[in-house]
Amino acid sequence: MAVEREWVFGTRGLHRLLVLLFFCPHVYTEPITLGIAVATAAVLTGYLSYPRFHCYWSECCEPERPLNQTALQADLRQKFFGQHLAQEVVYRAVLGFMSNKNPKKPLALSLHGWTGTGKNFASKIIADNIYELGFNSKFVHLFVATHHFPHDSKVHQYKDQLHMWIRGNVTQCPRNLFIFDEMDKMHPGLIDAIKPFLDYYDNIDGVSYRNSIFIFLSNAGGDLITRKVLEFWTAGKQREELQLKDLESVISLGIFNNQKSGFWHSSLIDKNLIDFFVPFLPLEYKHVKQCVIAEMQHRGNPVDMELVDKVTREMTYYPKEEKLFSDKGCKTVSAKLDFYL
Repeated sequence: MAVEREWVFGTRGLHRLLVLLFFCPHVYTEPITLGIAVATAAVLTGYLSYPRFHCYWSECCEPERPLNQTALQADLRQKFFGQHLAQEVVYRAVLGFMSNKNPKKPLALSLHGWTGTGKNFASKIIADNIYELGFNSKFVHLFVATHHFPHDSKVHQYKDQLHMWIRGNVTQCPRNLFIFDEMDKMHPGLIDAIKPFLDYYDNIDGVSYRNSIFIFLSNAGGDLITRKVLEFWTAGKQREELQLKDLESVISLGIFNNQKSGFWHSSLIDKNLIDFFVPFLPLEYKHVKQCVIAEMQHRGNPVDMELVDKVTREMTYYPKEEKLFSDKGCKTVSAKLDFYL
């Protein structure tokens, strides 16, 4: 519709100019001036009618825009610490989905782990590698449970709003990214409102949702993940030996039966509409140290290893005896550096 409007504007502009020249010839008395005016109008008309012209001024819907898989893989490996499972699963899931010209359903990823382990960061990396404007794209939509759905008494209203928002945006562009944060704080049953959009339908009332991506972020399941990592550590195994099959079924079953997970008895799980349950492992001392170094480099500060060690030591770790994992992941690293720098 935007392109059509621009075409009308362009042709009307040329028409008006010609009418003015015909009825008001005294305005353009010189042949050179007249020629320049007509040529300029013609060129503008051509540009304004070209479908890509308006994309220089406003972000365009580009469902066929290819994924830069090299950049995605590099971002996940270089900016993401201690998450070998999440790196691999996110990369393969997004690459496979974006390479499929005719997916049977939208991609649905559920990211689980304690705070500060990188779930939001992973979502940002995905957005940055799909859309030219990244997380700031008008096709990326973030819903935060405590902000957008704060009142239990308004669940039915929220369901209607969610329906309209998703349908309206996908109608405008088939490639949208919907992120639901704080799933563990969402009212049970609310997320089932989007079940039709995640199912294996060619279209619903003429709208296809199969090219969109849905990402759910949750702390629920963090305790189950930590328990499994501790079992590996106690058995003398490396965390890198953990495989997706060791955790995925544990997470899905755990959150399905957890009334405070946002997925309690959810049809999204019951109908197998979540494609991957992605575990984010608790971060160890060495991973927090990597976060501190990366943050200093991001700010353009020289890396002071003495300060790096100081900030890393000041983080609190659990369990009490072993002190293996940071209880806030890397979440407060930036604030601590603000304090010292």
